[in-house]
Formats: sequence, structure tokens, C-alpha cells
Amino acid sequence: MKRRIAILGSTGSIGTQTLDVIRQHSDHFEVEVLTAQSSSAGLIRQAIEFRPNSVVIGDEARYHEVNNALAQYDIKVYAGRDALLQIVEMETIDMVLVAMVGFAALLPTLRAIEAGKPIAIANKETFVVAGEIVTKLAREKAVNIFPVDSEHSAIFQCLAGEFHNPIEKIILTASGGPFREKDREFLAQVTKEQALKHPNWSMGCKVTIDSATLMNKGLEVIEARWLFNVAPQQIEVVVHPQSIIHSMVQFADGSIKAQMGLPDMRLPIQYALSYPQRLASDFPRFNFADFPELTFSKPDSEIFRNLALAYEALGKGGNMPCILNAADEIAVHAFLKDKVGFMQMTAVIEYCMQHVSFIPSSVYEDYVQTDIETRLKAEEIISRLS
Repeated sequence: MKRRIAILGSTGSIGTQTLDVIRQHSDHFEVEVLTAQSSSAGLIRQAIEFRPNSVVIGDEARYHEVNNALAQYDIKVYAGRDALLQIVEMETIDMVLVAMVGFAALLPTLRAIEAGKPIAIANKETFVVAGEIVTKLAREKAVNIFPVDSEHSAIFQCLAGEFHNPIEKIILTASGGPFREKDREFLAQVTKEQALKHPNWSMGCKVTIDSATLMNKGLEVIEARWLFNVAPQQIEVVVHPQSIIHSMVQFADGSIKAQMGLPDMRLPIQYALSYPQRLASDFPRFNFADFPELTFSKPDSEIFRNLALAYEALGKGGNMPCILNAADEIAVHAFLKDKVGFMQMTAVIEYCMQHVSFIPSSVYEDYVQTDIETRLKAEEIISRLS
């Protein structure tokens, strides 16, 4: 039988590439649910093509637009946060793919796990904010979580057949973004147009800016800690500008396994949806002759302070990663609105980490309050910097 997929955040970069995979493998997958926050036109187009059972538009003001456009089709239309939380519990869903951006994905993910749905996840913030809660609930409910990020998918693939062998070290690769080896003076003048031009990957605005500041890699370090149950000191980051090796695992005997391929997010998406099968694809193939050199170097965490702040937050624990995440979301939004400079984003995050209430042992409600407090604190410091 076809695997019925619910895509949370279907109109974003990961969501649209997931639909590319489903389009190519319509004999294996079908769309059961599509959701979007405000992109009503995109959601309507997708729904007409894929004919899901249901769609959810997060922005309730756009409900009538979506409902009227889909009235002639046998598609149920819902709106709002509560509808999103309820839809993931549908019995007809075989897998939930979480492609939403930011903190907003946490509660729908928890609800889906509570309902026993396998999760394919491209949302880092869920693990950054509440990795301990998410992984504990997944164990209790015997729910599998399949990583969609290229780096974590690479680690997952390297561990296939090795789950009984202890991990000595995880090596996360980073492209270095568009400003690799640039100095502080250069970075102080960076524009959003420059920062949005990633050299290797096509991603949404938030992830692209995070990649340019190395915050994306910092968030991935925290995510890896929870996904693969390793200590922070077992996670190393190396800069690999070609983005061919997507990450590596070193085992107790010193052997290192790497997963390689051209940078194409459809590959890890397809692997997550089809696991344990590897479905055939027409994706471009890697050719060694085209890449005579693969290079590696240490990241500069003094200039790109966000990576160091992520390790610091992970080491401190509690709600500190939640503070880091919320501050980063607000800082990136401010940068994209030309309210702060490229280097000032780090200043906003560091300020929040120093001034928001620290809770050593946190429950879900603490994360909600921390997220609110941090966003207010971040807006406060941004207004001073503007």
C-alpha cells in the first residue's frame, strides 16, 4: 500500500521538494494532509494537484479564500493552530513530515508522536528547544524519527547496520556559507542580498541566513546530541566547502564512515520517506572526476561566534538552547528587515542568553514562557541597535 504522508509546511522549500519526491514516486506515496501558515495561493495549487484528504491554513483570515477555491474538490479545509494540532492525529496518516520553520513546529510534532505517527523531520528547532522531551516521548510511544536535514540523514545512513556499535565521534560538515574566511570588517558590511546567496544549497531565507552565520551548524550540533544520544564533546564540526560529504561517523576502532553525494535535499527527503528502502531516482549523480579535491578545515568560531554560542547553550542545558533559538529567530527576522547588521545578530543572541531567566530543569510550559520572554528581550535590544 502507498504510504500516506502529512506535510506540515508544504509551501516552503522542504515542503515543495517533498512534493517533488512524491510526484516522482506516486506509486509509493500519496499526500494525505497539506498545511501552510499563510501561503494560501501555494496551498491551493498543491491541493488541486495532489488532492489530499485535508488541508490546514494556519492564518484563519485566509480560510474562506482556501475553502472557496477548493469547494469543487473533495478536500476538507480547516484553519488555525488547533486544527493543525488535531489533524496530525488522523488515523489515515502513515507518516508526518515536519517542514515548518521555527518554534511553532514543536507542539504539532509532540502531538503527532503522542498519536504514534512516524516522524520525518526537517525542523531543527524542535530538538534545539526540547530535544529531551521529544526523544523521551518518542521512546515511550515507540515512534521512529527520521532526520531530513542532509547532515543528520548522512549520520543516520552511516549508522545503518552499526546501531550496536558505539559512536566515538560525529563529524558534521559545514559549507562555511558565502562568507568563509572573511574578516570582521567585511562581515560588518554584509547585506541581506549577499547573505541569501548560498554557494551550494537552495534553502529558505531563515536557514540560509543561519548558514551564513554558522548558527545553522550550531543548531545542528544540538539536534545531533538528541537524535543520536551523544555527548556534546562527541560532536565535531569541520568546514567542507564542496558540500559533497554530508557528514561522518567515527567508531571505536577509528574507522570513519561518510555519506556522499551532490547537494540535493530531495535525496535525504526520499530516504526518510522510504526507509528502509532506497528507491530509484533521476537525481544528478556525483562524479569524482568533477571534484578532484575535497577540502576540510576548522570553523572560525571566534569570528562566527554563533557556533560557539550554540555549544555554550548545549553545555549549559535547561532552557538555554530555547533562549538561543528564539533570539536567533528574532535576530534573523530583524536582519532581513534591515533593522540590524550581520554581526549584530550575534550580539542580540548573546544579550538574550545573558539576560533571559535561566531554568536548569525545564518542562514544556517553561519552554513556552522562555520563548515569549526571549522574543520580547530580543525586540528590546534590537530597538536600541536600530
